Amino acid sequence: MTNWRTVFGHPQPYEPQVDGIETAIDTGQDGGYSVIEGACGTGKTMIALTAGIDLVRDPDTDYERVLVLTSVKQQLRQFEADLETINENLPADWDPISGLTLVGKADVCPYNRERAAGFDDGNVYDRCETLRDRTRDLTGEGGDTTAGNLASRARSQQIGLADSGTRSKNTFLETAGEPTSYPPELPEYGDGGPVGAETEYCPFYAQYLDDLPDDEENGSVAEAVPYDFTDAGMVSPEELVARSVKHGTCPHSVMGAALGEVEVVIGNYYHAFDPRTVGSFTGALLDESTYVVCDEAHMLEPRVRDLVSEGVADSTLRDAETELSRVIQPVKFEREGRQAEGGSKTADADLVRAELNDSDVSYEELNRTLEFVRDLREELDRRVTAHLDRNYRGWQSDLNDLSDEEIPLRDPAVPAEDELSEWAADAGYGDADWVRAESVGAVVARILNEAEDEDRTRAAPAVGRVLGEWYRRGHTDYFREIELERTWDDTEPTDSWRRAYNARLALYNCVPSDAIGDRLAMFGGGILMSATLEPMDAFTEVTGLQYLEREQDRPVVERRYGLHFPAENRESFAVAAPKYTYDNRGSPGETNPTRRSYADAIAKVAQLSGNVLVGMPSYAEAEWTAGVLEDRVEKPVLLDAASDDETTQSLKDEFFAGDGKVLVTSLRGTLTEGVDYSGDRLAAAVVCGVPIVNTSSPRTKAVRRA
Repeated sequence: MTNWRTVFGHPQPYEPQVDGIETAIDTGQDGGYSVIEGACGTGKTMIALTAGIDLVRDPDTDYERVLVLTSVKQQLRQFEADLETINENLPADWDPISGLTLVGKADVCPYNRERAAGFDDGNVYDRCETLRDRTRDLTGEGGDTTAGNLASRARSQQIGLADSGTRSKNTFLETAGEPTSYPPELPEYGDGGPVGAETEYCPFYAQYLDDLPDDEENGSVAEAVPYDFTDAGMVSPEELVARSVKHGTCPHSVMGAALGEVEVVIGNYYHAFDPRTVGSFTGALLDESTYVVCDEAHMLEPRVRDLVSEGVADSTLRDAETELSRVIQPVKFEREGRQAEGGSKTADADLVRAELNDSDVSYEELNRTLEFVRDLREELDRRVTAHLDRNYRGWQSDLNDLSDEEIPLRDPAVPAEDELSEWAADAGYGDADWVRAESVGAVVARILNEAEDEDRTRAAPAVGRVLGEWYRRGHTDYFREIELERTWDDTEPTDSWRRAYNARLALYNCVPSDAIGDRLAMFGGGILMSATLEPMDAFTEVTGLQYLEREQDRPVVERRYGLHFPAENRESFAVAAPKYTYDNRGSPGETNPTRRSYADAIAKVAQLSGNVLVGMPSYAEAEWTAGVLEDRVEKPVLLDAASDDETTQSLKDEFFAGDGKVLVTSLRGTLTEGVDYSGDRLAAAVVCGVPIVNTSSPRTKAVRRA
């Protein structure tokens, strides 16, 4: 057994840290979960990492890694920083603790990071999958070439440019401070075929395939990682990209190859609870050899509820309708002796028949599903129009006045069959139409991808999956409604609600305790922690921990640690001002007694010496406040907005640097949770109009009833 103090990253732990670490280790050894409610400043991050790493390095346990899950980007940075602190203070004869942060393809794809070769955040996933498939087709069994040859050909383009004297400084794609060996545009492979028949491929992925062991049974995908785990320590996403592209290999593939080998994996709730992410990327981490850390655990239930809920947008229904029509049309025209516009579709008809023969889906089912989706979209249109007519008389005349809406499909307080299911039954659509839509959607996607030689995401499978779930799920734990989200689409008619709204059929999981508990049961043990978990009985119930303790006899141990800051440093004041509700304050920019009162109070605090943080109910209110303060205080005023992590980090660094400033943000933003404002980083904070859940919404009522 190891001594956890060897792992602990600081000279002396707080008293709560000693108890928290030893409790977590003892509970983890028994396959259980520690639930820690620790006030700000408890050092929960170091508690979790120390306990988890101690269990992983202990030869008497079966733990191989720590999986950290957090919903807050700034807290993710804190785990990275604490792991680096641990490594800096390990004994000289210890290997560093290896770590890796998981991020999406958009963050690590070299082309997307530099907006090269037509990549952007909107198409990176589809383009990546298509290029990977093409690269595998070129190099797999029966392929035209090898992965090593593809990577070499891409590099040779640079050499040819250099030899010709035409190479410019932009010849090489550069990212993460490293020049790659490939051009900014995608290379193409063509082996003597006609001009225009060349195949685009990804040279980074080709190099990754070339680095994989030839003998997959005796080798490991970790052999394709271009660095040594034993001395790398904590590898950030930026460093992962730099190491990978320097070697010429795919950073995202390297991430996937490394995540099963490192001792600490840092990610978000998606990586453990989103069915699609787990199925395609992180599934290997979900077993008894993983010690899981759920940080900001008060957000576990609402975040997982969103991940295990289902929904399909009106636009996706429209696209699925188009895809079904495109598959049906060639067979229909052939049977009618007609030709589709653009020439004969006989070959396409043969493809459709061949795929249908290889599946259990019939041509009649294709037509039936098309009718169902088309009628479903018409019913959605009818219900949205009727709702707006009831609640926004004359809404067509000013679409800008519309707001986000929920249209419940049953009384939220009375579990019963939803109105859309009743409509379908009355329209003649039975059980098979709901259930078979999933198989139909999969076949449609396969046909279209083969016909277009492009493996991209299609709408029909998503629609089929949601229709199947809509039929299968119960009516107490799941609440069905239509969500209307404000947007704007100039291509829609001026009197159509689709010009102002995205509509979505939503299947909302009111009680995700089964989904959370089943997932936690897959891990060897873990720790759930936050500053606020009360009431603890409710928390352990909605996260499924009570089930683990009762049905699986796995210990669940609770600990609470209060504030340890000096009393003189934590003085609080309540201001006698009107409630900061929308009814009182109106829209940002209005002038009324409530806004004047809050402007005076906030400005009074902001004028104090040192840094002042102002938290508002929303980013729109934060923008209003910053404008007010710029006219009333002499110190710099910084405004936070919904932005990427790099921008947020830069803003935080600016706030901490130099003389006192005012930072205005949203209380639901990333700067109000998981950020260390130690020392003189913060002199005062203003909390203004805490954003709360809308308890009158149909969805919230359904959750309470369930």
